[in-house]
Amino acid sequence: MKNLRLFVFACSLVAFVVPTFAHHVLGRPAYSLNEDSNTPPSMQVETQIGNYFVTYMVYPAFPRAGEPGRINLYASHMDSGEPFTGEVTFTVRDDVWFGGSEPELLGVQPVDDNVFRQGFVFSDDGSYIIRAEFQAEGEPYLIDFPLRIGQPSPLGPVTLAVVALLVVLIVANLYQRKRLQRDRIRAAHRDEQVAASRGEDTP
Repeated sequence: MKNLRLFVFACSLVAFVVPTFAHHVLGRPAYSLNEDSNTPPSMQVETQIGNYFVTYMVYPAFPRAGEPGRINLYASHMDSGEPFTGEVTFTVRDDVWFGGSEPELLGVQPVDDNVFRQGFVFSDDGSYIIRAEFQAEGEPYLIDFPLRIGQPSPLGPVTLAVVALLVVLIVANLYQRKRLQRDRIRAAHRDEQVAASRGEDTP
């Protein structure tokens, strides 16, 4: 029994003394570190479009006007897993409900180590739509995703719609009250006229 206790104590001591070698840094394997490792993306989206599995990331975490940013896009075939090796065209347009300006070309990028990298610098804060487009097996592939430059406006489309709805309800309520008041005044005036006419007819 004494030997068993000594054996357990020795094993515990070895477990605490033997150094451990960290393989991960902040949850990422050391062998996968690159120039983006210390810069978190503002978004990372994985999606399937047609026969391709597409992943795109936007750097830095909080893109601002006048500061450079970058889009990283990966595309691989769903069946074979082979990466797409053609070219990807990146365009940008304003994120508006109606109308808006024509899309502006950001660039046409070839593959670089299975990644399509597109840099950007926006002169104004705002909401934009980035489009990545490529041709594969004779079919066009389009990927649209939103990009916010700078701090979002406190008055977004939803807020404006809610405010407009409240204004319409308030105006309709006031109009209805004024209409009821006019109807009451007219009814009271008619009652007075009826009472007056009855008083004139009474001998």
